[in-house]
Amino acid sequence: MRTELRVLDPSIWDDWYGKLTLAFGGVPEAPEESALWRELTECERSIGAWDGSDIVGTASLISFRLSVPGGAIVPAAGVTMVSVQATHRRRGVLRAMMRRQLDDIRAAGDEPLAVLTASEPDIYGRFGYGAATQTAYAEIDTTQVRLSVPEGTDDVTLRAVAPEAAVEACEAVYARRVPARPGMLERLRGWERVPLLDPPGERAGASPLRCVLAESGGEVSGYVRFAVKPDWDLAGPKGAVVLRDLEALDPASYAALWRFLFDLDLTSVIRTGPRPVDDPWQHLVSDIRRCAVRLRDSLYVRLVDVGAALAARTYPAPVDAVLEVTDPFCPWNEGRWRLSGDAKGASCERTTDAPDLRLGARELGAAYLGGVPLTALAGAGRVQEVRQGALTEAATAFASPVAPWLPHNF
Repeated sequence: MRTELRVLDPSIWDDWYGKLTLAFGGVPEAPEESALWRELTECERSIGAWDGSDIVGTASLISFRLSVPGGAIVPAAGVTMVSVQATHRRRGVLRAMMRRQLDDIRAAGDEPLAVLTASEPDIYGRFGYGAATQTAYAEIDTTQVRLSVPEGTDDVTLRAVAPEAAVEACEAVYARRVPARPGMLERLRGWERVPLLDPPGERAGASPLRCVLAESGGEVSGYVRFAVKPDWDLAGPKGAVVLRDLEALDPASYAALWRFLFDLDLTSVIRTGPRPVDDPWQHLVSDIRRCAVRLRDSLYVRLVDVGAALAARTYPAPVDAVLEVTDPFCPWNEGRWRLSGDAKGASCERTTDAPDLRLGARELGAAYLGGVPLTALAGAGRVQEVRQGALTEAATAFASPVAPWLPHNF
C-alpha cells in the first residue's frame, strides 16, 4: 500500500508512541517517563506515516528557543521522536517525513533553524543537518586527582535540598546561564521536569536523585544534581558519584560544588553526564589524564532560512563575505548570500556578487554555533575558498569564545 502522512490525533498517542518505542528496541518506559513525553508532545506538529491501518513511521517537532553566539535566543524547531518500523525501511518513509517537516517549518515562517540529536550520525547529513556541538563525558579518579579551587570558594555555603523542592531555584540559575553559551535551550513549560526524571528501573544500582544548592551572598548561585552508586571490594569502598547536571553563576560557586562531589564519603570516582567540551573543571584538576575524558557528537543544526538564521546571531569579528550555498533538499536556500556583521548585529541578503566561499547546507549548520571551525571543514574539502583570505576571515567571525553545548537530549 502507499504510505500516507497524517497529523497525529491526540486520541491515538499511545499507539503512535508505542510504535516509536518498538522501533528503538521495544523496551517499555517507566509510566512517569511516558506520561511526561505525552504532555510535552505537540500533537499538531507531530506526524505518523500510515500503511493502511498501521503506523509505520513517527516524527515530531517541538517549539524550542535556542541560544546562539552573541546571546540571542532564536526560535528553533526541535526534531524528535523520529522512527521507521523495520518492515518499512528503505522505502522513502524517513525522507517523506523530513520533507514534510522542513516544508511545514518554512511555511510557518517562525523558526529559521531546525535542530536534532541523532541516534545514528550517518542518517541526517543528507537532509542538511550538520553536527554543530560536541559533549564531553569523564570518569574522574578522585583517589588520585586533586582539586585546586579559586579564592572565595570557602565563602560559598552548600545546602542539600530535595530535587523537587529545588526546581524553582535551579531553573532560575539555569535561565541565567542560557544566553552565555550557544546551544542551550530555554526551558519552556514542562521541560523543567525532564532533569528530574529518575525511574528506579534506570538507576543501575544508584541512589535516588539528590540535589545540593550553592549559596553566595544570601542567594542561590549554583546547583548540582547527582546520585551515588555504592560499591565495595576487599580493599574497601569504591562507590561512584553519578553527576547528572551542574550549573553555577560564578567560579567560586562552581568550584564549591565540584569540591563537594570530590569529597563525598565512600566514593572513588565521578562519572559525569554530558558536559561542555570547555568545562572549567578540567582546569581545576591536578591530572587530566586520570579523568578519562571522551567526546561525542551532540546537537545537529539545520538552517531552514539561511538569511534569517545568519542574521539572528552576532559575530565576534567583523565579517563581510559572499557565501555560495548549495542545498538540494531545501532549494529555496540555494544561491549567493552576502553576510555582513560584527558583535553588534548582522544582515544576510541575497546577492549576485562573486562568491568568497562555497559550502553546503550541512557545513553551514555545523559551523553555525561557532564550535566547528570553517577552516577544519575546508581542510576536509567540504568548504571551498574562492577569494584568498576569505576563509580565515569567515572562520574567525563564525567562532564562539564559549564552546556550544546542548545540556540534555530531547
